[in-house]
Amino acid sequence: MVLRRLAVAGVSLAATLQAAVLPLAPTAAAASQAGKPLHPPVTAISAGDRAAHHGPASARTGAADAPDIDVAKVQAHLTELNAIATRNGGTRKSSGQGYRDSVAYAKAKLQAAGYTVTEQPCTSGCATGAGPNLIAEWPQGDATKVYMFGSHLDSVGAGPGINDNGSGSAALLETALTLAQLHPAMAARARFAWWTDEEQGLNGSDFYVNSLSSTERSKIKAYYNFDMIASLNGGYFINHLTSAAAQPMKAYWDSLGLQPEENTEGAGRSDDYSFEQAGIPTSGYAMGAGARKTSAQAAKWGGTANRAYDSCYHQSCDTTSNINTTGLNHSVDGIAATLWKLAVADTTPANDFSLTAAPATGSVDPGGSATSTLSTATTSGSPQTVALSAAGAPAGVTVSFSPASVTSGGSSTMTLATTSSAPPGTYTLTVTGTGSVTHSTPYTLTIKGAGGCTAQQLLANGGFENGTSPWTGDTGAIGAHSGQSAHSGSRFAWLGGYGSAATDTLNQSVTVPAGCGKATLTYWLHIDTDETDRVAYDTFKVKVGSTTLATLSNTAASSGYTQRTLDLTPYLGQRITLTFTATEDSSLQSSFVVDDATLQTG
Repeated sequence: MVLRRLAVAGVSLAATLQAAVLPLAPTAAAASQAGKPLHPPVTAISAGDRAAHHGPASARTGAADAPDIDVAKVQAHLTELNAIATRNGGTRKSSGQGYRDSVAYAKAKLQAAGYTVTEQPCTSGCATGAGPNLIAEWPQGDATKVYMFGSHLDSVGAGPGINDNGSGSAALLETALTLAQLHPAMAARARFAWWTDEEQGLNGSDFYVNSLSSTERSKIKAYYNFDMIASLNGGYFINHLTSAAAQPMKAYWDSLGLQPEENTEGAGRSDDYSFEQAGIPTSGYAMGAGARKTSAQAAKWGGTANRAYDSCYHQSCDTTSNINTTGLNHSVDGIAATLWKLAVADTTPANDFSLTAAPATGSVDPGGSATSTLSTATTSGSPQTVALSAAGAPAGVTVSFSPASVTSGGSSTMTLATTSSAPPGTYTLTVTGTGSVTHSTPYTLTIKGAGGCTAQQLLANGGFENGTSPWTGDTGAIGAHSGQSAHSGSRFAWLGGYGSAATDTLNQSVTVPAGCGKATLTYWLHIDTDETDRVAYDTFKVKVGSTTLATLSNTAASSGYTQRTLDLTPYLGQRITLTFTATEDSSLQSSFVVDDATLQTG
């Protein structure tokens, strides 16, 4: 949650929220919590209580019956976000590699589950180098009725941001994956969003909302925000508690006897404010940030009075140890209850079918082809005609079906044909069957590369002599800067050198052909520093994706350039993102000057 934001727009906004009437798909009432105390303290209900009453999500397939989200899976996402921060200087700030790795982690899981996933670059209003918004839509339901569920994915620079706001991000991710797993019939669209640059002023969500046409805005019937939903000393707060938008969320927490209160601390301080400003009804859960718990709240919810809801708010201690599992569990189950109430159809379609691909993966050389059998089955009512299609194939790949449509209960052969120029890599395609309802299933295609090996140098502009393209990130580091010199030519990349806490990154994505037996990264690096201790205060890292391959520091400073070499053979046949990252602490500069980088196959 951003530290400070302008106040919420008073009476006119409140009137808009109160007047909003949300079309609710009829559902079963929230599951009973019989036997629990009327006002349970924060720590009284175990993470497994709801599972004990309701069973695992996979066993609950009724369209109108919201699942119990497995909080252990939410915690697994938090563990990965914490690890990503650890690998990236202890932070997932929007302009750093930790944020981009967080986006990649969520994106891969959502694409594999069958979501339509978009990375939206924030091209105005965001901090320099801020990563993209991540938007994922479940491609079923009435596209004119969209319910959005969002959280910010970035942290502050001071810490990994696991409660603020890994908690909201991980809860949304697992809710989205559960929706895909259960695959209920949809009455409306469910759209999930992970925002960039919230901590710098709600910039990512502002950009998204401002980029929408009036028609697209009108399709969004409500937006739900989740920011800090696992505070250790937290309470149970709901944004715009008495609004129509809040009622499904309030009903669920009321069913647990939690007596939620209005989220006054968070008013105007998280991404829901961007939607409010556009007149879109909003609500959301929160458990509190730096404000202090009152005696009355401690009596009602447990915890410690006159202590911050989150004592690690915006600090380095906001790790996986800073998570209230019980509160997280109540929050994620409430998210699912709200989603099912609003967007899931209350009845199973009269005629329905299933769709599967076997095998669900294939691997080919360019110029080759792969096949998979698409099988359908009538799951309710009468058989129906199902038209088959596929999306997500890269250039050089065509997908055909024989036959192109089947009667449910029948099967079709899907053929994926590649040209000799098809780019090597691994791609997730979405195969869709459309009848009176629509179902999708993922298929993963790996293009291995040419059978032989043509030795080649893969990095473009590795000497930085030709502008900045195709490098991305902090490209202002590239140039003929005074104070440093090139290894060859006149230009280079000067990372760091500020003498204050800062991080610079440069990225380039390349495809490493599969037909070769070796891939070698070579670069020239000059390190100079004002540090005098033999302590690694400032670091330079080389990464492929989220994996750190080399770490150097101010302790390796020398008077000139040193050639460095790394083996990238394990990445043959893959599309990779190579990243150079320099991180300085709060005092005494260290400069990491890179030049003449190559990635040679052979």
